[in-house]
Amino acid sequence: MNDTTENGMDYGPLAMLIGSWQGDKGMDVAPEPDGREENPYYETIVFEGIGDVCNAETQRLMAVHYRQIVRRKSNDEVFHDETGYWMWDEAAGVVMHSLTIPRAVAVLAGGPCPEGWRQGGAVTLEVAARLGDADWGIVQSPFMRDHASTTAFRHRITVGGKTLHYAETTELDIYGRHFEHTDENQLQRC
Repeated sequence: MNDTTENGMDYGPLAMLIGSWQGDKGMDVAPEPDGREENPYYETIVFEGIGDVCNAETQRLMAVHYRQIVRRKSNDEVFHDETGYWMWDEAAGVVMHSLTIPRAVAVLAGGPCPEGWRQGGAVTLEVAARLGDADWGIVQSPFMRDHASTTAFRHRITVGGKTLHYAETTELDIYGRHFEHTDENQLQRC
């Protein structure tokens, strides 16, 4: 059975995220005006439990804050800096992922809490958002909407023991076409 507590708080399926992670096997497939580019990368993600949050005196969320810093292997420059929260609503059976990036884009993605997560072993969280969705949506600046609109987002993260693997797809309308921008990496607990 997975230990889901941290400092006396039950983080449920999010508990295994808490800590520092590093990985150097990342691959970013990004749009370019004439096609696509592939960028091998390395990164650090730090997850910190912040406890519970009460909404409207009835909803109780358990929340984990994170910061992700991604650097290109080719030149060691940061090309992605992201912060956000993973949240668990036990009563509703939902996990949520809110994130912002300094391109004037914010996402609130959600999905069902994985079944059997209390049984032990690896935990897989899957969330999605879509532009215009009433529940799980995307907000972006007018410039991004007009030049590089994010239309959908999917994120799958699996964590077990000392290994974390994620794959995410951000669907974009950019350069006059639709493009699936993907990122994938495997990280180790520090």
